[in-house]
Amino acid sequence: MRSLVLLLQLFLLAPLLASPAQAAEQPVVRVGTEGTYPPFSFHDSKTGQLTGYDVDVIKAIGQKAGWRLEFVETQWDAIFPALESKRLDVIANQVAITDARKAKYGLSATYTYSRGVVVRRKGDERIKSLADIKGKTTAQSSTSSWAKVARDAGANIEAVEGVTQAAALLAEGRVDAIVNDNIAILDYLSSTGSDKVEIVGTVDDKIGEQALAFRKDDPLLAQANQAITELKADGTLRGISERYFKADVSVPDGGDVSSQRGHRSIWAIVGETAWPMFLALLKVTIPLTALSFAIGLLLALFVALARISPVRALSGLARAFISIIRGTPLLLQLFIVFYGLPQIGLKFDSFTAATIAFSLNVAGYAAEVIRSAILAVPRGQFEAAATVGLSPAQAYRRIILPQAGRIAVPPLSNTLLSLVKDTSLGSVVLLTEMFRVSQLAAAESNEFLALYSFAGLYYWLICVGLSAIQKRTEARLSRYVIA
Repeated sequence: MRSLVLLLQLFLLAPLLASPAQAAEQPVVRVGTEGTYPPFSFHDSKTGQLTGYDVDVIKAIGQKAGWRLEFVETQWDAIFPALESKRLDVIANQVAITDARKAKYGLSATYTYSRGVVVRRKGDERIKSLADIKGKTTAQSSTSSWAKVARDAGANIEAVEGVTQAAALLAEGRVDAIVNDNIAILDYLSSTGSDKVEIVGTVDDKIGEQALAFRKDDPLLAQANQAITELKADGTLRGISERYFKADVSVPDGGDVSSQRGHRSIWAIVGETAWPMFLALLKVTIPLTALSFAIGLLLALFVALARISPVRALSGLARAFISIIRGTPLLLQLFIVFYGLPQIGLKFDSFTAATIAFSLNVAGYAAEVIRSAILAVPRGQFEAAATVGLSPAQAYRRIILPQAGRIAVPPLSNTLLSLVKDTSLGSVVLLTEMFRVSQLAAAESNEFLALYSFAGLYYWLICVGLSAIQKRTEARLSRYVIA
């Protein structure tokens, strides 16, 4: 009987004893990728899931290496700062191997070979080769290796987020050319059916090599290299490549590349994107707005009271805070909180960092609104409160702030409406909010006008609803005001 009980205990404890070992064998590896760079990293139009050649490759590597992957989507220009601040462990986004990157990062073995191409507007005879872009303007991701190629060739760089935005600028005549990866350009031409741009030549005879990027001396690098070697040997990389390109881009000269994605109608694209945008609105945009405004309003009250305090130190600190917040861009504040503070040991997740930055921004602007509303209350109200024996704190709570609140509602409502729209900047701190979803869909489909207009409709409906609430609130607070 005792043996049976012991066996039962061991049976029940086995999962608990095994869990730490399993967790150690499967570390969580955060993978940074754009999600707006088809066919390498994009969202499937039917499922909304992140997919692409690079995504499938890193999944295969993770399975070989025993990693548990967590994908983090961000803009290209923010992807290396995120790696350096340890918010990412690896970048899987067609990172070109360059001497500068070799010196600064741990680059894996090559898993993609491609050629750079020069793209022009259809029939633009001014540009026939890389040499012809000197003095011209090209659209590039500003920190990409292709931007360096174009810059070295004497071109002026117009910064864009991805290939589809670059191609749109080129087709509209706002830039003169694009220098980019032949695979990405061929995929763009196939999936959009565009006849407004064309490949005019290659960058040079050199084949470009792409790798995964890790932090220098990260032990994950050796694991990745081992996995890449095994995946090449067993044909897995070739299979992934042929599924996307009908060619093997994991080796030099693996065949002529072609795209496997077809063109879809604008209505199908909008219909497929409407629901994911609505979910992002409910899960991220609205909660972020509500929480940031509530915290910001509370901070603004304290700052406003400090601003009008007779204590010069408090007043000076409040003035300095307001001056800094109103004198710097919100985007800069987001970058400081998310990418800057980790360098002094203060690291926040994406939602928390965005909440902190937006709350401080709201506080800086709303503090002056509340201060002016308090000062607009007639001085006699303070004297009347003192006459009936109310302390200063009681006077503020029962007499002054209720009246100031009625005065402050309209301007504070404007602050709230601005905050709703400012949440669209959340993508720079790795938040997939509602506008980011529309960006992902637009990058995959090239339907910028339709999808951005649909995103604008969502924002407008929210603002209309909040304006209606503002009107009711003003009417309610004005019931006891003597005309």
